[in-house]
Amino acid sequence: IVPTGTFDPDSVHLPHIFVQRLIKGESYKKPIEFLTIAKEGGGKSSDIFKGDAGMRRKRIAQRAASLIKDGMYINLGIGIPTLATNFIEPGIDVTFQSENGILGLGEFPKESEVDPDLINAGKQVVTVVPGASYFSSSDSFGMIRGGHVDITFLGGMQVSEEGDLANWIIPGKMVKGMGGAMDLVGGARKIVIMMEHVAKGNAYKILKKCTLPLTRDKVVSTLITDLAVFEWND
Repeated sequence: IVPTGTFDPDSVHLPHIFVQRLIKGESYKKPIEFLTIAKEGGGKSSDIFKGDAGMRRKRIAQRAASLIKDGMYINLGIGIPTLATNFIEPGIDVTFQSENGILGLGEFPKESEVDPDLINAGKQVVTVVPGASYFSSSDSFGMIRGGHVDITFLGGMQVSEEGDLANWIIPGKMVKGMGGAMDLVGGARKIVIMMEHVAKGNAYKILKKCTLPLTRDKVVSTLITDLAVFEWND
C-alpha cells in the first residue's frame, strides 16, 4: 500500500470511487486456478497426444492448424483449440488474442516464469510475446465485435446440419457463465469448431437439430473432428 498520488493517473485501473475497504494480508499468496506448465519435450511430443484419446486430439489439432495463415489474428477457445498452436507451420507469424484482455499470447510458462496475474480466458497461466498488449474487456470485445479477429477456434458440444452451435451449457450442470463464445461466433470472420466426433458412450454430437441450448444458429464455418471435416458455405 503506497501513498496517495504515487500512481500516474494513466496507470490507474480501478478508481477509488469503487473502493470501500483495503485489506493488507500478512502472508497473502495469490491462488492459481489452472497451473499449466510447459514440459520439456512438449509441443508435438507432449503427453497430451498419447493414447487413443490423444491421437484423436492430435488429428483434430493438425487439421485445424492447416487453416492458420501468415498475419492472422486468432482467438483460441479452451481445451482442444489450444492444441492447434503445436502444429503451425514454421515461418508463419500470427497473433493470438484472449478475450480477457491480451493481444500477443505466448506459450504456457516454464515453472520459473509463472505469473499468477497473467492468465488467459480459461484461467490458465500463460506468457506473452514481444509486442504484446493488455487492455480492458471492453476493448477486447470491441476487437471481436468489430470483425478484427480472422478466426476463432472453439470447442463444441453439438453442431447441427445447418451449422447451429451449442457449446456453452448442459442444463442441470453448473456453469460459471457463457464466456465469450456468444460474441466470438457473432464477430469473428471465420468460426471453426474443434471437437471429437462422438461424446462419451458414443452419443451423437453432430445432429440434424441440436438438443442443447444454442450458442448461435447457422454460424459454423468449419467443423473439424477426429473423423471428418465439414464446411458450410455462405
